[in-house]
Amino acid sequence: MICGIDEAGRGPWAGPVTASAVILDPAQPIDGLTDSKKLTEDRREALYPEIKAKAVCYGIGWASPEEIDRMNIREATFLAMTRAIAIMGLVPEQILVDGNCLPKALPCPASAIVKGDLTEPSISAASVLAKVARDRAMVDLANRFPGYGLRRHKGYGTPEHAQALEALGPCRCHRMSFAPVARAAKAA
Repeated sequence: MICGIDEAGRGPWAGPVTASAVILDPAQPIDGLTDSKKLTEDRREALYPEIKAKAVCYGIGWASPEEIDRMNIREATFLAMTRAIAIMGLVPEQILVDGNCLPKALPCPASAIVKGDLTEPSISAASVLAKVARDRAMVDLANRFPGYGLRRHKGYGTPEHAQALEALGPCRCHRMSFAPVARAAKAA
């Protein structure tokens, strides 16, 4: 009953931060798990339903751009993590979080593991679920807020995104507390 947790979307200028919590079934191993950033989009998409089908349980939690702006990205990430655990509906025996710090309010003993998404299968699985769920959410936001290129860059700070911010100003999916977005809002 070891739960791996990872997040996606801490750095982007737009969209939510997403976290996933996964308890894998040792009797149903999943081949090819690793840090989602090391996998192609097609491979992540193929692993996504397999992880969901074979996991003992999983949860995907979110923190909105408004929550990120209100509490800061670190605390919003922790909020998304605690939401992911709550959605699982099962209290694990131990939690392993990718990174070097932990949310305060966890329901059981926990450890932070730097680069845990490369070494712990449950964290790798969480990495994939969080990344795919967030990418899909960004495609939805791209449909709702055209002109920013969100489908391609998923809200990250690319030259294309910076040009769109300059031309259009920020929209509701932007993180107003992030410096490039705040500058664009001030210039608008």
